[in-house]
Amino acid sequence: MHDINFLCENLDYAKNNLGKRKFDTAIIDELVALNGQRKKSITLVEEKRAQLNKISKEVGMLKKAGKNDEAQKIIEELGKLKAEIPQLETELEAAQAKIDEYLVVIPNFISEQVPVGNDEESNQEIFRTGEIPHFDFQVRDHVDLGESLGMLSFDQGAKLSGSRFVVYKKDLARMERALINFMLDQHMQNGYEEILPPYIVHERSLMGTGQLPKFKEDLFKIEGQDWYLIPTAEVPLTNLHREEILDDLSKPLRFVAYTPCFRSEAGSYGKDTRGLIRLHQFNKVELVNIVSADYSERAHEEMINRARSILEQLKLPYRGMLLCSGDIGFGARKCVDLEVWLPSQNRYREISSISNCGDFQSRRASIRYRGENGKPQYAHTLNGSGLAVGRTLVAILENYQQADGTVAIPEVLIPYMGGQERISL
Repeated sequence: MHDINFLCENLDYAKNNLGKRKFDTAIIDELVALNGQRKKSITLVEEKRAQLNKISKEVGMLKKAGKNDEAQKIIEELGKLKAEIPQLETELEAAQAKIDEYLVVIPNFISEQVPVGNDEESNQEIFRTGEIPHFDFQVRDHVDLGESLGMLSFDQGAKLSGSRFVVYKKDLARMERALINFMLDQHMQNGYEEILPPYIVHERSLMGTGQLPKFKEDLFKIEGQDWYLIPTAEVPLTNLHREEILDDLSKPLRFVAYTPCFRSEAGSYGKDTRGLIRLHQFNKVELVNIVSADYSERAHEEMINRARSILEQLKLPYRGMLLCSGDIGFGARKCVDLEVWLPSQNRYREISSISNCGDFQSRRASIRYRGENGKPQYAHTLNGSGLAVGRTLVAILENYQQADGTVAIPEVLIPYMGGQERISL
């Protein structure tokens, strides 16, 4: 959420910055006009109240002086004034409600480091590491591999729940669990506090992180309740300190959580309909930082390196992409995607997005801390996958596949798989 006063006082900057996102900045002009009306209404209400107080005192003085006839005339005027003030207050509340309605749909300002572009074609590669595997046999995708091993069933997932659901079995069910435990252990060893949050949150939490109101269609709502299934653990983790003033942020708050994630995938019709890439329910290990403003950029780099370390230990080839203005998320001021190599697609695919949201979410959720001067100021929030578990499993199946249809297990996962070194029938 933005500060309305900042928007009004920095109109050119706001419109230029948000315009890079292809956001319709006409709403900014409407906000400025509404804010002007709101200020006039505030002044008018204050003047009427002052007038009311003055006249009330005059009535008292006239009655004391025995001038009841004069007092009665002023009382009639007083009644009219009392009737006007509630109407003005109603108009003021309506203007403020409209301002708030506009503010919550305006995306975050982007960092000056973000490249300008319309879509993912303008994203910039900033690093690439790992050796792309070369196979002397016909490469198979993760769906063929998983189904031939009898360990992935999309048919049974559809039978139970519909399309974009899957049933994991045997060693692949175990590998999913192994990956979750491996990722959690790695992040906890690097200073992250493990959290097991609720998988259901209310509307205020989703407003705080920016999923509502803009992305309502992507959410699963529980009928008849102010509850939604979480689309990512970013929501409960960021809201742990909603509406709080933290005494000290000299040491960043770092949270990690494994949760299932639930997304309706509205707007993704026809995209990634085959396999594990885009499901309605998937597992993810999420990282969230809540930090002071001066630590924000450093925290972003640290989070990127945390996610990278998982891919490097699994020995998966990947690259980093700095997202452009037309591809960056609603709440992010800067975002780096990690993309892992998938042999069957002969391309890199996203496995983690690490976003620095600045104070955008903390303003919405009222997360503040006391700075050096003791005054409350808004914290900076950051989030990122560490990693998307299902997509990591996809990458392992495809990059570690063998000519005989088996799949080698990455060395770091072998202890988590009970010493097993290969997945086979």
